[in-house]
Amino acid sequence: MKKTILTLALCAATAICAFATDYYATDFGAKADGKTLNSASIQAAIDFASTHGGGRVIFTPGQFVTGTIYLKSDVTLHLEAGATLLGSTNPWDFTKDPYVGWTSMIFSIKQHNIGITGKGTINGRGFTTANHMVEYYHRGFLEGDAFKLDRPNEVNRPENIYFRECTDITVTGISLKDPASWNQTYDQCHNILIDGINVDSKSYWNNDGIDIVDSEDVIIRNCYIDAADDVFCFKSHSHDHMCRNILLENCVGRSSANGVKFGTVSKGGFKNFTIRNITIFDTYRSAVTFAAVDGAEIENITVDGLRSYHTGNVIFLRTGKRWNKITSMGLSEKDRKDVRNKQPYMRNITIRNVYAEVPADKPDAGYNYEGPIEDLPRNISPAIICAGIPDCKIENVTLENIEIVVPGAGNPLYAYRGTSVEELEAIPEMIDYYPEFSQWKELPAWGAYLRHMDGITFKNVTIKAQAPDYRPCVVADDVQNLSIDETKFDGIVTNKTTKK
Repeated sequence: MKKTILTLALCAATAICAFATDYYATDFGAKADGKTLNSASIQAAIDFASTHGGGRVIFTPGQFVTGTIYLKSDVTLHLEAGATLLGSTNPWDFTKDPYVGWTSMIFSIKQHNIGITGKGTINGRGFTTANHMVEYYHRGFLEGDAFKLDRPNEVNRPENIYFRECTDITVTGISLKDPASWNQTYDQCHNILIDGINVDSKSYWNNDGIDIVDSEDVIIRNCYIDAADDVFCFKSHSHDHMCRNILLENCVGRSSANGVKFGTVSKGGFKNFTIRNITIFDTYRSAVTFAAVDGAEIENITVDGLRSYHTGNVIFLRTGKRWNKITSMGLSEKDRKDVRNKQPYMRNITIRNVYAEVPADKPDAGYNYEGPIEDLPRNISPAIICAGIPDCKIENVTLENIEIVVPGAGNPLYAYRGTSVEELEAIPEMIDYYPEFSQWKELPAWGAYLRHMDGITFKNVTIKAQAPDYRPCVVADDVQNLSIDETKFDGIVTNKTTKK
């Protein structure tokens, strides 16, 4: 991992130093008046720079309105402080690229040595653009089954950035805000450095903070992301690719969904991740979610240093098989066969040096796009949920140096789940469900619920309840090789025990 990261850092530095020529967008006719549509002028500057040895296309202070543009090899967009790329609010100014099947303000496809740098801002104005699309659907200008729940499908709404099959990418210093869909996607890319960016992505539905899809050799560091959907989201859309060799460090995130998440689309896999010094707050679902429900291979993942405040759940590990719902996912027959023939797995997960607080109230209350109100009745879910399925157990998980404070106060008269053999067996497997920590509603533990696992170690773990709870702190159902050492549950010190 260290060798990979060092190589990536050197590649990124070389790419930046190689830019010997600066080109100003205004020299190609772009106007920073917040009104003129500059797509053609900006594209002309990019094309000229790319065909003349590369360089930077510089945006001086002001507001440059644009629709879709394509970033080309050896070109960096450099936004000076006070410069803003302002997304057009006219949906017709954006392209749905036929190769990737998504819509974006900035595309780059099969290019190399590209970047976006500076202290300026990319503002998609997505709330306005998306609502214009809704108006067009209602007026009959746009048609099709992609309009559901009174909102257009996310692939038809413009992202701020979509890079596909690109190499040597540098994105540093900029601010990104208000996309109409996901915010920034890096799909099947290699050698990515994302450093020191600020993201405000909570103006509309599906506003992820950052999506790394089937990409390798990635560094994300020193970023602040506030998102309506998942913050640091790693996906695998292809059975033939995966996310691999990833470093995520020194970042802060807030979400109306999950903090750090694998999936939910998880066809290929996620391997060799180091996640360290991360803070997640006011987050509706889980601080950390690792899910293998579409055939993914997940292994060799380390989380070292997590602070989670006012977050609905702390750790959620889940395997599953969404096979009998596959047709509703819009997959091809080939994909359906690939998923059925592939056995997912999750193993070798280490999570250590964690402090977390779970609230009794709704963590994302008051934000523009909150997570849904959970079906009631249900008491507060366990802070840690590791739930495999019978033929796909979660293997070799280590939880070390962890302190979690939960509200407790589970009331059996409000909602009840017992721990007899019959009652545990009555908990549904839900192997084909979308994975969320709350999917079972009531669970029989307030601290940790473990199911279908082989190899889990608790070492120096403290889980405290602030009020009495009718449930035990930890429930282990079909768990082999459980080790508990120097661990406190609700103030009770446990002696070292090992179960085979």
